[in-house]
Amino acid sequence: MNNKEIQDLVKLVNKSNITELKIKNGDFEISLRTKDFSKQKKISYETPPIMSVTAPQQSSQPEPAPAPAESKPAKVKAPAPAPASNLIEIKSPIVGTFYRSSSPDKPAFMKVDDEVKVGDVVCIVEAMKLFNEIESEVAGKIVKVMVEDASPVQYDQVLFLVEPA
Repeated sequence: MNNKEIQDLVKLVNKSNITELKIKNGDFEISLRTKDFSKQKKISYETPPIMSVTAPQQSSQPEPAPAPAESKPAKVKAPAPAPASNLIEIKSPIVGTFYRSSSPDKPAFMKVDDEVKVGDVVCIVEAMKLFNEIESEVAGKIVKVMVEDASPVQYDQVLFLVEPA
């Protein structure tokens, strides 16, 4: 990569919801982190290994226990209640920002109690300035919208709960 490409990449990362980006291509390797990196929970995605990795050799001495953290206790959210067994989840296929409508002055694609058919657009997830329409793969009635408008979403995060038709 040349300097111009690296500068463009830095600008894209700063404008997006990404907190860390690592790219490795042959001998070239770059790692970018935003100031929000430590605030995000880490999510890893499995990719096929590029090269073999050997496990570290075991030491005969036990590892010391980690030192206690000297920070404020983190606020822990209660786990979301499990959905009823008959409900189907519509999940985000990508990481990005969730939008319920195509623009702020337009009505939401889907609201609670709306009927949805296979192929209906239920929302938009914006990723790196690309607006991706998310279509329903199920038919039924929207029971619950699980994400606030204009909120960041992760891959495979539940967006809607649908009662099948």
